[in-house]
Amino acid sequence: MQGEGILTRAQRTARYEQRTLADRAYHRLEELIVTLKLQPGSVVTEADLIREIEIGRTPTREALKRLEMRGLVRSLPRRGIAITGLNVTDYFTLLETRRTLDRLIAASAARRATREQRAALRAAASAIRKAATHEDLEAFMRIDHDFDEILEAAARNPFAAQAVSPLHTHCRRFWYTFQHTGDLLRTASLHGKLMLAVAQGDEAGAQKASDDLLDYMTEFTRTTVEM
Repeated sequence: MQGEGILTRAQRTARYEQRTLADRAYHRLEELIVTLKLQPGSVVTEADLIREIEIGRTPTREALKRLEMRGLVRSLPRRGIAITGLNVTDYFTLLETRRTLDRLIAASAARRATREQRAALRAAASAIRKAATHEDLEAFMRIDHDFDEILEAAARNPFAAQAVSPLHTHCRRFWYTFQHTGDLLRTASLHGKLMLAVAQGDEAGAQKASDDLLDYMTEFTRTTVEM
């Protein structure tokens, strides 16, 4: 399962092909930022990014506008594109906001998920534990990303999904940066409990599992600050 998430390679390919060029550019650049291949604080040119993702100028510019709106990059006139840094203090505020949105999405998804979505979440609970057991961070992050997309779709609340999506992106980048201080197995267990609660249609359980996951993320962040 190395490098795979909940979706199979064929499903990923099909999803990628369905995206517009701007969407492809956005998801590719987001991945480079989250996985620290584009380091926080670094400055790159638009031409560098176009060469890296092999997508044209117009869709790349559209993607950069979205990334700037989400606080991941900053345009520097006559200099290039700055990859934003990580502000640990602000991160606590981000987690506070995410807690409220995640609880809403979890409860809504538990109530509204389709049979297929519930089956996918059960599979994800098993897959994310396997990834953590094998210390496969790449697979873990792909599963986490797929899980968020399934949950947001199942909740059928596009306003909440639009608000929470960039918060999840910042959280993934934070984990990539400081994951050496975290407990991957514990994180996988907390994710798995949330996945199963939603799959079982347990709204109260889903909210509790969501809170437990955010409690750990807050604890993890506090530990990072005190390093």
